[in-house]
Amino acid sequence: MPERRDLRASHEDRDQVVEQLRVAAGDGRLTIEELGERLETALAARTYGELERVLLDLPAVPGAAPSKAPAPVSKDILRLQTGSGKIHRAGVWAVPGRLEVATRSGQAIVDFTEAVITRQTMDLTVSIGSGNLLLIVPPEVTVDVESVSIRSGTVRQRARRQPGVPIKLLVSVSGSIQSGRIVVRGPRRTFWDWLLRRPLQPRAPRPY
Repeated sequence: MPERRDLRASHEDRDQVVEQLRVAAGDGRLTIEELGERLETALAARTYGELERVLLDLPAVPGAAPSKAPAPVSKDILRLQTGSGKIHRAGVWAVPGRLEVATRSGQAIVDFTEAVITRQTMDLTVSIGSGNLLLIVPPEVTVDVESVSIRSGTVRQRARRQPGVPIKLLVSVSGSIQSGRIVVRGPRRTFWDWLLRRPLQPRAPRPY
């Protein structure tokens, strides 16, 4: 509505648009690249007009068309590789069907806090020498590390399932660790986040 375009949008308004974009991507209406660009715009939008721009070429209610056979899920693969450096995947990014992480002696951080989830499962294959892999997961993401082969390294599961929270994504981890380690934990909340009831936000990585 033209008379509302200059009004300020709320967190709930932005969340609703993000959900519409997520469903549109799941229906095959947006590519992964288009989804990422529009999500960044929606999350930074200040007015209804700015939110409206990312939905102009999409149906009013994505996914409301008559039911059809599920569209095949694209088998996209994301590869993260580092030798002795640091690689960080965070912010708004689309979860692929398969993620491959390889680090010789460096550090890899994969943060699912703001990730866009359009599928129910993701396969994570790891190849870790003496490096580290940190997985930051919100309550609706579960990580299964039972299939990891460990030589002299460690796997620490610090993320706890919360009763009543539905699982949106199951991450199945496989591969090998030589002398490095994998740590799975939830996002960290500051005192002000708790006091002001802010949603969990990704923070700068810290030693773990």
